[in-house]
Amino acid sequence: MKDAPVVSAKVNINELMKLSHVKFGTSGARGLVSDMTDRICYIYTCGFLQYLQGLGEITKGKTDIAVAGDLRQSTPGIMRAVFQAIIHRGYTPVNCGLLPSPAIALYGITNRVPAIMVTGSHIPDDRNGIKFNKSSGEILKSDEVALKTQTVEIDESLFDEMGSLLSERISDLSPITDSAKKLYYHRYLNYFPKDFLSGKHIGFYQHSAVGKELLPDILCQLGAHVSCFGESDTFVPVDTEAIRTEDVKLAKDQAAKLNCDVVFSTDGDSDRPLISDETGTWLRGDIIGILCSAYLEADSVTTPVSCNTALEKSGLFKNTRRTQIGSPFVVASMIAAKQENFNRITGYEANGGFLTNSTFQKKDKNLAPLPTRDALLPLLCIMGLSIQKKLPISEMVGNLPQRFTISSRLKDFPVSRSQDIIKSLHTGNMQQDILAVEKIFKPLFGPVTTLDTTDGVRIVFESEEIVHLRPSGNAPEFRCYNEADTEVRAQEMNNQCIKLMESWR
Repeated sequence: MKDAPVVSAKVNINELMKLSHVKFGTSGARGLVSDMTDRICYIYTCGFLQYLQGLGEITKGKTDIAVAGDLRQSTPGIMRAVFQAIIHRGYTPVNCGLLPSPAIALYGITNRVPAIMVTGSHIPDDRNGIKFNKSSGEILKSDEVALKTQTVEIDESLFDEMGSLLSERISDLSPITDSAKKLYYHRYLNYFPKDFLSGKHIGFYQHSAVGKELLPDILCQLGAHVSCFGESDTFVPVDTEAIRTEDVKLAKDQAAKLNCDVVFSTDGDSDRPLISDETGTWLRGDIIGILCSAYLEADSVTTPVSCNTALEKSGLFKNTRRTQIGSPFVVASMIAAKQENFNRITGYEANGGFLTNSTFQKKDKNLAPLPTRDALLPLLCIMGLSIQKKLPISEMVGNLPQRFTISSRLKDFPVSRSQDIIKSLHTGNMQQDILAVEKIFKPLFGPVTTLDTTDGVRIVFESEEIVHLRPSGNAPEFRCYNEADTEVRAQEMNNQCIKLMESWR
């Protein structure tokens, strides 16, 4: 690298968020690819490293930083900027290549090093992101708050006027190591028997998921017959909470064509699963979480307040916990469960992401904790439960308490307006709040029994039907979740709520 005069500049992360339109939150830094210049990605990475150094978790010249990415077209360029930030700050980047988010997180946790994943998860290809993990796993809300306060000093001579790294100022990138990939393989191949999925036929919808080759390979090595379909060279934004109509049809068509036991897929970075029953009907993520926790015989289960109450109604678990929406809240609750000496701790989200925070033992085999979303373990647990109970997936779902959840959102809903609405329903005086809520909702759904203000306002009626209103934390969207005893009723309630919310704009 040629020498060049240092042009120093100090950049505050909070100010950078406002100026760049690349926001930092629960899922790391995310924004339009056009806004995620080398300079922006470089500064965010420097801020993360500076924060960890301040905590005493990393040491210049001694600490490795693991890096991986997904299959988006913009990912290699962002990885390059991340690498340069690591090198210029005096650390050693470990290039783990393109692989699932849980695989790079597992590598970091196992080797006690920070891990950075370049991914936009399920969002469209014109956007991307950088997800930061400490050596212990995902950053928590307290880390997020502290990270935003960092002021980073950078050498502006590294970049041209467009914010791109100057080629003569770029260090050589390290070669790709397959250590993280091997570790992820061994996690499952060492715990589950080689014939675990023998006789099972799995349809795998590959699209552009970063695990589209690795995951089918693991399933095959566990004895399954895997039929792959739908591979795409262009990025497909598969959202496990808002499944596209074409993917609903695709799963049903392929299940019928292949006569398989399950159809499986993931989002872009392969940390959230799509799992169907034998008919190709996709399961909701909160139902997946209950079945997985049952297979692992969990004694403590954490999930956000928006998830299905079949969890508690099932009576399967000694301890259940509800949190705000977002994996950092789930992780924090799981840490608390461990401190309270629960031994088999799981967590899950409505998007299907499944987390563990204890070691699960089976005979002489151990499955180490992985307190971050993982798409593969849920499939293996559901298949294991199906084998154990000798039931198809649809019957296992049918045997759970029949509660159905429907969610939707109003886009382009002013954040200030949605927050004002929530404040008007949540003043702190419970008796007054119930009266205010009943004035709006009693004509539609009857008397109110309880209000839960953990995240937004969650209203439970005497009928046990539920309305949950929540402003989005990172977008101008107003969300509504409804739960009832039948899917038809839940959808009917959701339609009524959305119509009402439209009138509040």
